[in-house]
Amino acid sequence: MSRRPDRLVYSSQHGRVCPHCGHPADRCVCRANPRAARGDGIARVRREVKGRRGKTVTTISGLPLASDALRELAGELKRRCGSGGAAKDGVIEIQGDHRDTVVEALEERGYTVKRAGG
Repeated sequence: MSRRPDRLVYSSQHGRVCPHCGHPADRCVCRANPRAARGDGIARVRREVKGRRGKTVTTISGLPLASDALRELAGELKRRCGSGGAAKDGVIEIQGDHRDTVVEALEERGYTVKRAGG
């Protein structure tokens, strides 16, 4: 990240600007680069209820995938579980408790999986 005091952070014409590449956030070159994907390569599968009005959600985090690949994997997992969900901020959320199914599917794809929570 640049330490220059005059770097552009927000533009009224384009909105947020990426501090790394200088492009508008929606067309960021950094996110298009697969090496820029977040995650340590260990998929962490957990069951969450807190902050979801009592509804159970299975979350998968730590996958080293770009946002497009993450959404694609989320779609496959949702179909396999027969449930809804979303992929946002590097985390896949599947509605309901589907930890067994998700762990099995991720191991079939060759990911190292840690099962956490409940």
